[in-house]
Amino acid sequence: MGQPFQVLLLNQISANGLKRLPAQRYTTGKDIAAPDAVLVRSADMHAMAIAPSVQAIGRAGAGTNNIPVKAMSARGVPVFNAPGANANAVKELVIAGMLLAARNLAGALSFVSDLDPADPEMDSKVEDGKKSFAGYELAGQTLGIVGLGKIGCLVADAAIKLGMDVYGYDPEITVDAAWSLPSQVKKAHSVAEVLKHSQFVTLHVPLVEATRKLINGDNVGQMRHGAVLLNFSRDGVVDEDAVLAALAAKKLGRYVCDFPSGALNGKPGVVALPHLGASTREAEENCAIMVADQLVDYLEHGNVRNAVNFPNVEMPRESAYRLAIANANVPNMVGQISTALAQAGLNIHNMVNKSRGEMAYTLVDVDSTVSPDVVKAISGISGVLAVRYLPLEG
Repeated sequence: MGQPFQVLLLNQISANGLKRLPAQRYTTGKDIAAPDAVLVRSADMHAMAIAPSVQAIGRAGAGTNNIPVKAMSARGVPVFNAPGANANAVKELVIAGMLLAARNLAGALSFVSDLDPADPEMDSKVEDGKKSFAGYELAGQTLGIVGLGKIGCLVADAAIKLGMDVYGYDPEITVDAAWSLPSQVKKAHSVAEVLKHSQFVTLHVPLVEATRKLINGDNVGQMRHGAVLLNFSRDGVVDEDAVLAALAAKKLGRYVCDFPSGALNGKPGVVALPHLGASTREAEENCAIMVADQLVDYLEHGNVRNAVNFPNVEMPRESAYRLAIANANVPNMVGQISTALAQAGLNIHNMVNKSRGEMAYTLVDVDSTVSPDVVKAISGISGVLAVRYLPLEG
């Protein structure tokens, strides 16, 4: 057996996740100078000097804003995440957020905490004060969901079971998500349609250029009077100034989010939680296990699942001799790789090539040993970003 893979840990990672990296094949730690891979949760990697030895980065969570994805793509390094692994945790928090808003629980808790327990009039003050916190029930209300991935589908199912009517909108819904979506969900054709129909609107979209300030001054006014906006997605998906203006004008009833900020904190109608979306034992463990398994499959076999910057490419091993090649998505790359292998007298047993935007990835199984000269020749092809030789040992 060769040297164990070195995995740098930038945050505390679930022990059950680390168990997926067998000790005989992996060394993990926080002080590894030349890691083969990096496991991270929330640590900001943008200012880090990421070692040239790094072949992959695994984010034990869904968002990758803390990782320099573009720079890693230029090096041919995949950035893995764990989509859906924290979905149940977020779903439960969305339901809690709706209850916080509908029953005015944050205000009620604050009212009770301010009472003097030694006050002999405490009981009467409770009875008098509770009138200010009367709310309404979720059953019969309409929930609009923008983004119907794993989390959105789970939220829809839970809301329907609570007796709510549900509208859903996602222009890029996947086949798997469509199959998971309860049939009772009414299809909306735009964000505007969701806003107009819903007492509650919850956002479950990634933060990309198309979704930045998705809720803004141009559309927040389309929401129902007194509606509740929930954001457990990313802070940048909502224009905070527009939401605060809508709250001040009593157009919006509540804004419940997972992203405290100087602008939001202490403002009437705002309920801000401290990034609790994935903060459960179960979610942290699920994310760690999922991303660790993906790292193992990539480091040992070159397979790619759930990389935010690479296409999904999986190929069963039919040979002990495999090459994994990351390259720019340019014409005739497969032809040049095939030619280099043919010139070295290597027979291609199986090959898969897929692309995603500007990135392409190729797995090649050949029938005999690949020499360092062949790896060097393929590495020298214009547009090739990284080449790894992955022979099976024993």
